[in-house]
Amino acid sequence: MSTGPAIRVLVVDDHPLVRTGLRAVLDLEDGFEVVGEAGTATQAVALASSLAPDVVVMDLHLPGDSGVEATRRIVTAAPGIEVLVVTMVDDDDSVVAALRAGAKGYVLKGAGRDEIARAVRGVAAGEAVLGAAVAGRVLGRLARPGEPVLPELTGREREVLALVARGLGNHAIARHLVISDKTVGNHLSTIYAKLGVADRAAAISRARSSGLTG
Repeated sequence: MSTGPAIRVLVVDDHPLVRTGLRAVLDLEDGFEVVGEAGTATQAVALASSLAPDVVVMDLHLPGDSGVEATRRIVTAAPGIEVLVVTMVDDDDSVVAALRAGAKGYVLKGAGRDEIARAVRGVAAGEAVLGAAVAGRVLGRLARPGEPVLPELTGREREVLALVARGLGNHAIARHLVISDKTVGNHLSTIYAKLGVADRAAAISRARSSGLTG
Protein backbone atom coordinates (compact mmCIF):
# COMPACT_ATOMS: atom_id res chain seq x y z
CA MET A 1 0.00 0.00 0.00
CA SER A 2 1.28 3.45 -0.92
CA THR A 3 2.52 5.85 1.73
CA GLY A 4 2.75 9.60 1.22
CA PRO A 5 0.99 11.72 -1.40
CA ALA A 6 -0.09 10.22 -4.70
CA ILE A 7 1.95 10.91 -7.82
CA ARG A 8 -0.07 13.41 -9.86
CA VAL A 9 -0.09 12.52 -13.56
CA LEU A 10 -1.12 14.36 -16.74
CA VAL A 11 -1.80 11.99 -19.66
CA VAL A 12 -1.09 13.33 -23.17
CA ASP A 13 -2.13 11.42 -26.30
CA ASP A 14 -4.16 12.38 -29.35
CA HIS A 15 -6.24 9.17 -29.19
CA PRO A 16 -9.00 9.25 -26.54
CA LEU A 17 -8.98 5.46 -26.24
CA VAL A 18 -5.25 5.45 -25.50
CA ARG A 19 -5.71 8.15 -22.86
CA THR A 20 -8.50 6.08 -21.32
CA GLY A 21 -6.27 3.01 -21.34
CA LEU A 22 -3.37 4.79 -19.67
CA ARG A 23 -5.70 6.29 -17.08
CA ALA A 24 -7.07 2.80 -16.38
CA VAL A 25 -3.54 1.41 -15.97
CA LEU A 26 -2.69 4.07 -13.40
CA ASP A 27 -6.06 3.82 -11.66
CA LEU A 28 -5.42 0.11 -11.10
CA GLU A 29 -2.14 0.88 -9.34
CA ASP A 30 -1.86 2.34 -5.88
CA GLY A 31 -0.28 5.77 -5.45
CA PHE A 32 -1.31 7.58 -8.64
CA GLU A 33 -3.79 10.37 -9.35
CA VAL A 34 -4.54 11.27 -12.98
CA VAL A 35 -5.24 14.99 -12.75
CA GLY A 36 -5.87 15.69 -16.42
CA GLU A 37 -5.76 14.61 -20.06
CA ALA A 38 -4.61 16.44 -23.19
CA GLY A 39 -4.88 15.60 -26.88
CA THR A 40 -2.50 18.19 -28.36
CA ALA A 41 0.86 19.71 -27.55
CA THR A 42 -0.75 23.09 -26.90
CA GLN A 43 -3.22 21.58 -24.45
CA ALA A 44 -0.42 19.62 -22.77
CA VAL A 45 1.67 22.73 -22.16
CA ALA A 46 -1.33 24.70 -20.88
CA LEU A 47 -2.50 21.93 -18.53
CA ALA A 48 1.00 21.26 -17.27
CA SER A 49 1.20 24.92 -16.32
CA SER A 50 -2.22 25.09 -14.64
CA LEU A 51 -2.26 21.66 -12.96
CA ALA A 52 1.44 21.33 -12.06
CA PRO A 53 1.50 17.51 -12.21
CA ASP A 54 4.46 15.51 -10.92
CA VAL A 55 4.72 13.55 -14.18
CA VAL A 56 3.49 14.11 -17.74
CA VAL A 57 2.98 10.88 -19.69
CA MET A 58 3.69 12.11 -23.22
CA ASP A 59 3.06 10.65 -26.68
CA LEU A 60 5.30 11.92 -29.50
CA HIS A 61 2.82 12.08 -32.40
CA LEU A 62 0.44 14.93 -31.60
CA PRO A 63 -1.53 17.39 -33.75
CA GLY A 64 0.43 20.58 -34.37
CA ASP A 65 3.65 20.61 -32.38
CA SER A 66 5.24 17.25 -31.59
CA GLY A 67 5.54 15.64 -28.20
CA VAL A 68 9.24 16.47 -28.28
CA GLU A 69 8.48 20.19 -28.58
CA ALA A 70 5.78 19.95 -25.91
CA THR A 71 8.29 18.24 -23.62
CA ARG A 72 10.86 20.98 -24.21
CA ARG A 73 8.34 23.71 -23.44
CA ILE A 74 7.05 21.99 -20.30
CA VAL A 75 10.43 21.28 -18.69
CA THR A 76 11.73 24.73 -19.63
CA ALA A 77 8.76 26.45 -18.01
CA ALA A 78 8.53 24.09 -15.02
CA PRO A 79 11.74 22.16 -14.29
CA GLY A 80 10.02 20.38 -11.41
CA ILE A 81 7.71 18.49 -13.79
CA GLU A 82 9.11 15.21 -15.11
CA VAL A 83 8.15 13.81 -18.52
CA LEU A 84 7.81 10.13 -19.38
CA VAL A 85 7.42 9.42 -23.10
CA VAL A 86 5.03 6.52 -23.79
CA THR A 87 4.83 6.03 -27.54
CA MET A 88 4.89 3.60 -30.45
CA VAL A 89 7.88 5.46 -31.95
CA ASP A 90 11.08 3.53 -31.28
CA ASP A 91 13.74 4.85 -33.68
CA ASP A 92 17.08 6.08 -32.34
CA ASP A 93 16.59 9.70 -33.40
CA SER A 94 13.26 9.98 -31.61
CA VAL A 95 14.60 8.48 -28.40
CA VAL A 96 17.59 10.83 -28.29
CA ALA A 97 15.50 13.86 -29.36
CA ALA A 98 12.99 13.26 -26.58
CA LEU A 99 15.70 12.85 -23.95
CA ARG A 100 17.56 15.92 -25.17
CA ALA A 101 14.28 17.87 -24.92
CA GLY A 102 14.15 16.98 -21.24
CA ALA A 103 12.19 13.73 -21.01
CA LYS A 104 13.39 11.64 -18.10
CA GLY A 105 12.10 8.32 -19.46
CA TYR A 106 11.06 6.54 -22.67
CA VAL A 107 8.76 3.50 -22.77
CA LEU A 108 6.95 1.86 -25.68
CA LYS A 109 3.17 1.51 -25.65
CA GLY A 110 3.50 -2.26 -25.86
CA ALA A 111 4.96 -2.28 -22.35
CA GLY A 112 2.99 -4.05 -19.66
CA ARG A 113 1.06 -2.36 -16.89
CA ASP A 114 3.75 -3.03 -14.31
CA GLU A 115 6.52 -1.59 -16.51
CA ILE A 116 4.57 1.60 -17.19
CA ALA A 117 3.74 2.04 -13.51
CA ARG A 118 7.39 1.47 -12.52
CA ALA A 119 8.49 3.98 -15.16
CA VAL A 120 6.12 6.66 -13.86
CA ARG A 121 7.33 6.06 -10.30
CA GLY A 122 10.94 6.16 -11.48
CA VAL A 123 10.75 9.48 -13.30
CA ALA A 124 8.71 10.96 -10.44
CA ALA A 125 11.68 10.11 -8.22
CA GLY A 126 14.07 11.83 -10.63
CA GLU A 127 15.46 8.64 -12.14
CA ALA A 128 16.31 8.14 -15.80
CA VAL A 129 14.17 5.29 -17.14
CA LEU A 130 14.40 3.42 -20.44
CA GLY A 131 11.86 0.68 -21.11
CA ALA A 132 13.31 -2.77 -21.68
CA ALA A 133 12.30 -2.81 -25.34
CA VAL A 134 13.87 0.60 -25.99
CA ALA A 135 17.13 -0.19 -24.24
CA GLY A 136 17.47 -3.53 -26.00
CA ARG A 137 16.73 -2.10 -29.44
CA VAL A 138 19.09 0.84 -29.05
CA LEU A 139 21.80 -1.52 -27.83
CA GLY A 140 21.31 -3.71 -30.88
CA ARG A 141 21.78 -0.76 -33.24
CA LEU A 142 24.52 1.16 -31.47
CA ALA A 143 26.70 -1.60 -30.03
CA ARG A 144 27.67 -3.45 -33.19
CA PRO A 145 31.02 -5.29 -33.07
CA GLY A 146 33.89 -3.10 -34.14
CA GLU A 147 31.94 0.14 -33.92
CA PRO A 148 32.98 2.54 -31.12
CA VAL A 149 30.11 3.64 -28.90
CA LEU A 150 31.65 6.14 -26.51
CA PRO A 151 32.68 8.56 -29.29
CA GLU A 152 28.94 9.19 -29.67
CA LEU A 153 29.03 11.09 -26.38
CA THR A 154 29.70 14.80 -26.08
CA GLY A 155 32.61 16.03 -23.99
CA ARG A 156 30.36 16.86 -21.05
CA GLU A 157 28.60 13.49 -21.29
CA ARG A 158 32.02 11.80 -21.12
CA GLU A 159 32.85 13.82 -18.01
CA VAL A 160 29.59 12.79 -16.35
CA LEU A 161 30.02 9.12 -17.27
CA ALA A 162 33.64 9.08 -16.09
CA LEU A 163 32.54 10.42 -12.70
CA VAL A 164 29.73 7.86 -12.53
CA ALA A 165 32.29 5.13 -13.25
CA ARG A 166 34.37 6.45 -10.33
CA GLY A 167 31.40 5.81 -8.07
CA LEU A 168 30.14 9.37 -7.57
CA GLY A 169 26.42 9.96 -7.04
CA ASN A 170 24.42 12.55 -8.95
CA HIS A 171 24.74 15.23 -6.26
CA ALA A 172 28.51 14.77 -6.00
CA ILE A 173 28.82 14.94 -9.79
CA ALA A 174 26.75 18.14 -9.84
CA ARG A 175 29.03 19.75 -7.26
CA HIS A 176 32.17 18.59 -9.09
CA LEU A 177 31.02 19.99 -12.44
CA VAL A 178 29.20 23.01 -10.94
CA ILE A 179 25.88 22.09 -12.53
CA SER A 180 22.47 21.21 -11.09
CA ASP A 181 21.39 17.73 -9.98
CA LYS A 182 18.66 17.87 -12.64
CA THR A 183 21.22 18.60 -15.37
CA VAL A 184 23.21 15.55 -14.26
CA GLY A 185 20.05 13.46 -14.51
CA ASN A 186 19.34 14.79 -18.00
CA HIS A 187 22.87 13.98 -19.13
CA LEU A 188 22.50 10.45 -17.78
CA SER A 189 19.22 9.97 -19.67
CA THR A 190 20.95 10.88 -22.94
CA ILE A 191 24.01 8.75 -22.10
CA TYR A 192 21.81 5.70 -21.46
CA ALA A 193 20.06 6.19 -24.80
CA LYS A 194 23.29 6.66 -26.76
CA LEU A 195 24.99 3.67 -25.16
CA GLY A 196 21.91 1.48 -25.35
CA VAL A 197 21.91 0.67 -21.62
CA ALA A 198 19.01 0.60 -19.21
CA ASP A 199 20.59 1.63 -15.92
CA ARG A 200 23.56 3.08 -14.05
CA ALA A 201 25.27 -0.27 -13.48
CA ALA A 202 25.27 -1.09 -17.20
CA ALA A 203 26.60 2.40 -18.03
CA ILE A 204 29.43 1.94 -15.51
CA SER A 205 30.29 -1.44 -17.01
CA ARG A 206 30.40 0.07 -20.52
CA ALA A 207 32.55 2.98 -19.35
CA ARG A 208 35.04 0.74 -17.57
CA SER A 209 35.28 -1.75 -20.43
CA SER A 210 36.09 1.17 -22.74
CA GLY A 211 38.71 2.60 -20.41
CA LEU A 212 36.67 5.68 -19.47
CA THR A 213 37.23 5.75 -15.73
CA GLY A 214 38.15 9.42 -15.28
